[in-house]
Amino acid sequence: MNVLEQVLHREDGRNGAKPRLRPLRFVTFLAPNLFAFYQFVTRYLGDRLGLPTELRVGTSYEELTAQADVAFVCGLPYVELTRQGRSPVEPLVAPVLQGERYGGKPIYYSDVIVRRDSPFRSFADLRGRSWAYNEPHSQSGYGITRYHLARLGETNGYFGRVVEAGWHEQSLRMVCSGEVDASAIDSHVLAVALRDRPELARQVRVIEVLGPSSIQPVVAARHLPEPLKAALRGALLEMGGDPAARPHLARALVERFTPVTDATYDDIRTMLTVVEAAGFLNLR
Repeated sequence: MNVLEQVLHREDGRNGAKPRLRPLRFVTFLAPNLFAFYQFVTRYLGDRLGLPTELRVGTSYEELTAQADVAFVCGLPYVELTRQGRSPVEPLVAPVLQGERYGGKPIYYSDVIVRRDSPFRSFADLRGRSWAYNEPHSQSGYGITRYHLARLGETNGYFGRVVEAGWHEQSLRMVCSGEVDASAIDSHVLAVALRDRPELARQVRVIEVLGPSSIQPVVAARHLPEPLKAALRGALLEMGGDPAARPHLARALVERFTPVTDATYDDIRTMLTVVEAAGFLNLR
């Protein structure tokens, strides 16, 4: 039994039964409209490593400490975990998105959107207006908004009403329907949504761009053997040059994966320090 198999080894509970491998457990905490891509990545890694894999949607970041072997996670909760001491996970790689605005770097933006027929032309016009965010551990929807307001010297009470939508696509729907005036949407998620649903492009417009922020990493549990983590990283880095993988990457608007380290997320650490100094951890 090699080292990759040892970490996944399990007994099936029957006397004399041959030991089996448990699946390598992948968890995604990211946007639903990219779930198919994360499914492909999970299958791809299983095929490349010759290991069973499974993917499920995470419901609590506590799963990173106990249940996930590999996870697709936002940079903000990753940084929050590292500030609690030794993080249970470490970053392996992150995607480089298609498009000149990303400059071939593992970054993304938060596009502030409003209804196309609204009178708002800038972020300054949103004072006293309603705002939707996806969830409070999201850098793209929450962390970057706090940071932007803190840099402006605007903290509590800037928005008239703040609503937690649950995920970016729901925030987008709420802006389109007029339930809220504005929201900051992950530029990757927004690009995929507008590509898949062209009618949305006629309903919203971007009035401000926040960021960039370092993009969401693929992280691995620290308890995994180093050879397994190295194999995962290597397969992900080779994906961009694999003809079989390129259509899936293109469909997700991803160019390739690139190596990242803990230091890659120092920009998010700095933003978090700024909002803490301003006493502005809650948008409401």
